[in-house]
Amino acid sequence: MVGPSFHRNAVAGAFVALLLTACGQQQDQQQQHGGPPPVTVAPAIAREVQDFDEFTARLEAPDTVEIRARVAGTLDKVHFREGQVVKKGEPLFTIDPRPFQAEVARAEAQLAAARTAAELSKSDLGRAEKLVSIQGVSQQEIDQLKAAVRNNDANIRAAEAAVTQARLNLEFTQVRAPVTGRSSRANVTPGNLVNVGEPVLTTVVSSDKVYAYFDASEATFLKYAAAARAGGAKREQASKVHLGLANEQGYPHEGRMDFVDNRLNPATATIRGRAVFDNKDGAFTPGLFARVKLEGTGSYTATLIPDRAIGTDQANKVVMVVGANNIVAPRPVVVGAQFDGYRAVQGIKPGELVIIDGLQHAMPGAPVTPQQAKLDDKGRAVAPPQGAAPAAPAASK
Repeated sequence: MVGPSFHRNAVAGAFVALLLTACGQQQDQQQQHGGPPPVTVAPAIAREVQDFDEFTARLEAPDTVEIRARVAGTLDKVHFREGQVVKKGEPLFTIDPRPFQAEVARAEAQLAAARTAAELSKSDLGRAEKLVSIQGVSQQEIDQLKAAVRNNDANIRAAEAAVTQARLNLEFTQVRAPVTGRSSRANVTPGNLVNVGEPVLTTVVSSDKVYAYFDASEATFLKYAAAARAGGAKREQASKVHLGLANEQGYPHEGRMDFVDNRLNPATATIRGRAVFDNKDGAFTPGLFARVKLEGTGSYTATLIPDRAIGTDQANKVVMVVGANNIVAPRPVVVGAQFDGYRAVQGIKPGELVIIDGLQHAMPGAPVTPQQAKLDDKGRAVAPPQGAAPAAPAASK
């Protein structure tokens, strides 16, 4: 009777025979093709890096002003082209000024009458005071004349206030831009009646700067709070922030933090932050989505390899390393943050050669012909080595 050990030994022997056959066939193929296949390699490097946290942000204007009429009347003119940038103080609309010009004239006439009455009452009081010595005027009459002078002085002040108000109303017929910014469309056309505050004539949003609002998780907030207590950047400090739009690579715009809310939103367990960016060139439009990147930690030394050298083996990240005698060996790694085309990894030592192109030709345990690539600071080949294998598809991240 044949025992289980016999079957196990037979299977193991057959497996070894298959491996030897495969290795023999691979060696025969290499000999037929002139030696081990060429691959492109790059050395792992040690570099001072800094982690960043990335967020999705919404751009908003610092000032959003609804333009409303401050006096009622008939809209006479629209002075701006819809959508154009308007300067602070520029006229946007004109309300028919004629009724308000008439009101100014009436108020000025009342002021003149009040001043005339005041002058007359002062003259009457002066004449009466001269008659007191000869008892030609009673004290009661003197008191009445003094009261008339004070009353006329008060009438002058009231008339002056009425003139000021009338002139203000006339000034308000010129509806001006309160801030410099980009205008929206005109909601009312000439000939229509407008009331005080209704309707909204147009909207102006400031354009020289833009805010990027984003929400950070509770864990991220606690990380930054702990760093601040340990001597890192404080809430009050204007830390650098980098921003990129949907059509841009990376984060080409630099701004600064200028606000962190004083409490977390209990519904979402997030806290609102805000960064400010210069927008004098008009690159940003309020309402756009953007990506922002904040400095997450202090600098530290990390081992970096080109990001495309990393492949996936089921649930693990794997890198093909060319070791002694140019033998390929798979190496499981733990990946960290990405830095301009390079990836921080654990499990690789600085100086070790990793395969970045020609992975389809590299067999674990088999020799290869390594040819070192020249890379730029983003991990991209500047000039592929002569005879290098064609680039393989990018590794999954």
